[in-house]
Amino acid sequence: MKYVVFIPDGSSDYPVDELDGMTPLQYANTPNIDRLASKGCGGFTNNVPEGLTPGSDVANMSIFGYDPNDFYTGRGPLEAGSMGIETEPTDVIFRCNTITEKDGIMDDFNAGHITSEEAEVLMDALNEYFNEKYEGFKGKFYPGISYRHVFVYSCDNEEDAEFLSNLKTMPPHDIASQNLDENTSAKIDESWGKDLALEIKNIMIESQEVLKDHEINQKRISEGKKPANMVWLWGQGVTPKLPNFKETYGLDGAVITGVDLLKGIGVFAGLDVIEVPGATGYFDTDYAAKGKYAIDTLKDHDLLFIHVEAPDEAGHAGDIKEKVNAIEQIDKHIVGPVLDFLEDKEYKAAILPDHPTPLSVGTHTRDDVPIIMYSCNKEGDSVAGFNEVDVCEGSIEKQRGCNLVKRLINDDF
Repeated sequence: MKYVVFIPDGSSDYPVDELDGMTPLQYANTPNIDRLASKGCGGFTNNVPEGLTPGSDVANMSIFGYDPNDFYTGRGPLEAGSMGIETEPTDVIFRCNTITEKDGIMDDFNAGHITSEEAEVLMDALNEYFNEKYEGFKGKFYPGISYRHVFVYSCDNEEDAEFLSNLKTMPPHDIASQNLDENTSAKIDESWGKDLALEIKNIMIESQEVLKDHEINQKRISEGKKPANMVWLWGQGVTPKLPNFKETYGLDGAVITGVDLLKGIGVFAGLDVIEVPGATGYFDTDYAAKGKYAIDTLKDHDLLFIHVEAPDEAGHAGDIKEKVNAIEQIDKHIVGPVLDFLEDKEYKAAILPDHPTPLSVGTHTRDDVPIIMYSCNKEGDSVAGFNEVDVCEGSIEKQRGCNLVKRLINDDF
């Protein structure tokens, strides 16, 4: 039996006037996804437990079969895992965005999608600056992909690590065009209260001294691009411990994604992380390459999670055209070829977003998301399509998102 889970990140949405009152999933031309829907069952699910932030980290941990209430420790640790960063129990790992600050405002949470090559130079410059200025500096910056990086702060003891892990920090994509100081100072007044908290804030502020006049940014400005003139630290925690996926579910699993945090979940779960050339985590990702590698991976794995970030990025950008296009590219180059490959085999499949990223909101929401589930052993309910309206007619009973893998295995839908 083969299992495949398609994850079009953030694709769920609200009705859009420019799309004749339809959602992007309704509006997009998706014959292959509709083919899966017509054979499967439809309904809703929710991957974000109450009390947790509706981020891709929490939501995708659920999709991978792990209850975030039990295993989630922060976004930063997941990304560090994908990068092979070794940590100690007293290390607190932050997600580190390169951002564009303008007049004290979050002007761009991704610094104009700075290239990985440019960002690596900036991370090296930050390490050099802080190590030279502060003897025994306890932090280190690690370059990742585009604007997504990692900062590791080594605490003196586990008590400090626990405090720092529980610090309330703000996802930068949630505070677009907002005042930066208000999104740190208020948190210090309410819950930070220790020198450690002020040190993290000061590292962010002082990063501007290194970055604002750096030659990389001067060149970007001269080319009409946004500079990466500050870093933003958030999503922190200590390294998680996930039960091994194969020992838990009895399946050899793999994940395809262009995003470090999902790779990190895969690493900690013992899944094979398949590197796909051209998988960028943005609009320019190589959809066809992902489809080809998905087919190759399914030849020698029982289960594959295949994740595409582009719809989420379009939601954050408020870009209607790119969101519809991303959904259509997923349908054409990933879902279609994979379903054709599986056609003469015994297989089960699901397609669902991790969370909505509505164009009108520009960030993630807690709303339920549509889901299609298919099993070659089970008769479908003939839901017409994979979208927020059609699945209302489906037969799937809503359960916690972390039950997805178990439900697929047991035909429990």
